[in-house]
Amino acid sequence: MAIKLSRKIMRRMGQTNAAFNLIEEGDKILVGLSGGKDSLTMIHALMEQQRRAPFNFELLAVTVTYGMGEDLSALVAHCAQHNIPHVIHETNTYEIAGDKIRKNSSFCSFFSRMRRGSLYSAALEHGCNKVALGHHLDDAAESFFMNMIYNGHMRALAPKYKAENGLIIIRPLIQMRERQLSACAIENEMPTIGDEACPSMRFDVKMPHARASMKVMLAEMEEKYPDIFVSINSAFGHISDDTFFDPSRFKL
Repeated sequence: MAIKLSRKIMRRMGQTNAAFNLIEEGDKILVGLSGGKDSLTMIHALMEQQRRAPFNFELLAVTVTYGMGEDLSALVAHCAQHNIPHVIHETNTYEIAGDKIRKNSSFCSFFSRMRRGSLYSAALEHGCNKVALGHHLDDAAESFFMNMIYNGHMRALAPKYKAENGLIIIRPLIQMRERQLSACAIENEMPTIGDEACPSMRFDVKMPHARASMKVMLAEMEEKYPDIFVSINSAFGHISDDTFFDPSRFKL
């Protein structure tokens, strides 16, 4: 079955790419493919963008394993069916986690860091100059409020940045809503991988509550203010940093 991508998804991706110059002539982009709804929609949208673009760039989908004996057969078959260049990057992160993380700690940040490092290693191994991650606007908003409330830090998720190793990290979905991506995955009956693949589920640890709390808070705010995510998206691009409590930014 051919994948159907909505005009809204392709239009928004095109707008985001144009605004932040995410993809350029000659790029070889590693696409982090976890198998979740976000990354599956992203690889299909990027392939459609590749077909339409007036310039050439390459895509390589990479799935990082944790060494848990994950069953990726459905994902591998899906990639083959849709001619998605796909490789699996094996790691022993699960084994390492048992020794490295304190008991009763949240494993999510550890696995996230390890997965990101593995993607960077795979990108360098395969000659890629950019890495595409599947974060969306809901992720950016949640991260912003988490950083402000729990860390006292004004910080969100950049559409594009350079990692210390020289790789350019891009987020093609960063101005899209999570529900758009969910709808696309459901409509196309994509073989999505959910929380069952999360390594933390196999450890007797407390699950992170901060992001879940932010989801609830933002859902309640959106119910009261239906356009709040439109405003958040706009606010992230209109920052009067001299109005905050940082003397180095004052315009005097």
